[in-house]
Amino acid sequence: MLNNLEKLLKESVEKNTPNTVKEDKIFNYLDENKFVFKLTKELVDKLNLKSWFEAYKKEAMVSTAGIRGPQNILYPHDTRFPINTIGITLATLAKALVLKEKYPNNSLVKLVGCEVRYNSKIYLDIIARIQASLGIRTLTPVNRQTIPIWLASFLAFKLDLVGAEYITSSHGISVKNATKDLNNQGSQFLPDESMEFVNKIEEILNIVENKGFYEIEFSSKNDALIDEKTMERLNNGLDLYVEYLKGGVANKKNIQSIQNFDNKIVIDSVGGCAYNTLSKILKQLNIEDKFVWLNKEEDPFFHGIGKDIKKDKNGNDVFYDWSLDVTVVGKDKDNKEYFPVVKSLNYGEKLKNYPLGTVVLITDPDHDRLNIVQIVSSDIIDDVKKTGVDFVELDNNRLLCVFSANQAFLMIMDFWNKSLDKDLNSEYFMIKTSASSKAWDEWAKANKIKIINTPVGFKEIAGIVRKIEAQYENNAENIKVTDIFNNEVSLGKNPRMIFGGEESGGMIIGAIEPVKSLNNRIALAMREKSATEAIIVASALIASIDVPLVKHLQKIYDENNIISRFDVRADIAYYNESEPDIDKLKEAKKLGEGQRTKNDLFYLALAIAKFEGKITLENIKEILSSTFNDLDFSLLKDVIFVGDGTYLDFEDKFVEIRPSGTDAKTKAYAGGSDKELLNKWANKLGNYEGSLNDTYKKYLSEEYVKNSKEKSFEVYEKYSLKDEDKRKFNVPNYDF
Repeated sequence: MLNNLEKLLKESVEKNTPNTVKEDKIFNYLDENKFVFKLTKELVDKLNLKSWFEAYKKEAMVSTAGIRGPQNILYPHDTRFPINTIGITLATLAKALVLKEKYPNNSLVKLVGCEVRYNSKIYLDIIARIQASLGIRTLTPVNRQTIPIWLASFLAFKLDLVGAEYITSSHGISVKNATKDLNNQGSQFLPDESMEFVNKIEEILNIVENKGFYEIEFSSKNDALIDEKTMERLNNGLDLYVEYLKGGVANKKNIQSIQNFDNKIVIDSVGGCAYNTLSKILKQLNIEDKFVWLNKEEDPFFHGIGKDIKKDKNGNDVFYDWSLDVTVVGKDKDNKEYFPVVKSLNYGEKLKNYPLGTVVLITDPDHDRLNIVQIVSSDIIDDVKKTGVDFVELDNNRLLCVFSANQAFLMIMDFWNKSLDKDLNSEYFMIKTSASSKAWDEWAKANKIKIINTPVGFKEIAGIVRKIEAQYENNAENIKVTDIFNNEVSLGKNPRMIFGGEESGGMIIGAIEPVKSLNNRIALAMREKSATEAIIVASALIASIDVPLVKHLQKIYDENNIISRFDVRADIAYYNESEPDIDKLKEAKKLGEGQRTKNDLFYLALAIAKFEGKITLENIKEILSSTFNDLDFSLLKDVIFVGDGTYLDFEDKFVEIRPSGTDAKTKAYAGGSDKELLNKWANKLGNYEGSLNDTYKKYLSEEYVKNSKEKSFEVYEKYSLKDEDKRKFNVPNYDF
């Protein structure tokens, strides 16, 4: 079945690729010798690069995790797709030129890494060779091995590099890829940083238009500036990272607890690169024998996980990809909800010989997200339902509890907080995205921990950390930051971070003592989510309790008097992103983006208008009540633009409607005390098609609604620049 699925995918790609694309690589990206690629005006027109660029620019302005898109997995030079060798070439050239202008007369060092996706090593090679041709020394893993995104981020900070680049599309579908750009802090680019190189691409295309051509140099594949030897001496960075872990989650107490655990913990690598790195880290920590592995082999098809065959309207078998998001909910032929990705993991067979209580820690291809599932007896099904944990029937008298990141991370932050020997002179804080569980806010308040909310995206969490650090380094008497709800949060003189995370499965633990780079920069937390960090602290938690996780979660709810115990997320996709015909895909995506935007603007305009004082909360209640006459808006307290979505704050719940920054999708999040009600609200508001009724138009014009997106960018920019980290990066004299 697995081979047939991949065969079906590749056959559909082959069938839908024109011969003109198959026969013309534009330039030979497999040529290992030094060469020059001459980009001519004729090529720009032939490849329709101006249209490609407009789409790329649009994505850069709003993307939350790299500039993502589908690619032709068999012919990566196919410029009909957003990700292709020509686009990677132009983007790399532009980034390199921006760096050289920003740091003239300096020896620049960057890192490039990747996970297992189709064509990733071709893209890595292009990036390294263009950078080398421009005099930028580029660190690459030994033998182009895969590394996780968090390791690239960690090394960018720890080694004081000018930046790093990582090729991944996180847990997205197999045919997608992307480049995640990391700055000298190891943080993902914010939109203004992306626009610097996007504008440079436009400048290059203008030169081609006016001059007729632009010559792009590629170094040879074995150029001395493509540096594997440094990474070899650094053991691919693992020794430095293990040292960092030992100062935090891998402390002696946690490691001893894991070593004393009598059962095995299962790690599922889900086709990604986790095993190559994490297995070595676990060995260095002397706990590798406590774990067993699923899916150790690297596979760009991800072992068929998340893949399916559906029937098209003509009854033909077509390939379908659900992605690798374990929490995605689908509907079967009887219209019943189920977890298609969990089903494809085949745990009924793989876990049949594992005892009750076995925990599986699931990570994704770039090894930055964590999902947790546990085998429990069906005898405790009432506890499972009461706690709101989703489950599937595994086999005889056994259930598989599928914990959301909201639930799993609450247990982790509680465990970590209780295990800390706290400094009485420090103010402890945590950072979360607005779409994450309100239970986290309630827990933080109960434990006297300051809470800071950000827009969705881990780069937003890293951005807040850097704002705090800038004031910390300047010895501010009372460090203050403003969150996305416009709350000013005071953190005293000596803040320490407990936790940073998001509902989509990414988290970090703050440093007990500030981490120092080789050039003595400091960090209160790392800049990128790490499933290795999450797996170690989760394993210590698992080893420390003698009840099922669901009962432990219930205990945390009770101890902290948490009201908002339930969270839901509705993912509304407006098209099939597995469509193999790129022309049909583009058309469907364009139509879907129109639907997504219409839904977004309906709510966004209300938030912006209230922010500008053009309408009142009572006006908004009237508009929403007339639009959704089966929903009660009497308890609505506020409607707030939260950086990339609209947050409806009620006395008993929240609902956030957010357009995907990378696709034609809408995400509707809700949290509160009644799960059935939350599902109703999230699905109703998330699926609304966006029409404006007479009541809406009585208060806001269609023109105002249309312009609200542009106004939201201004509001976000003001938020982003407030308390801005203005520390200057000085390129060091590298001696590694």
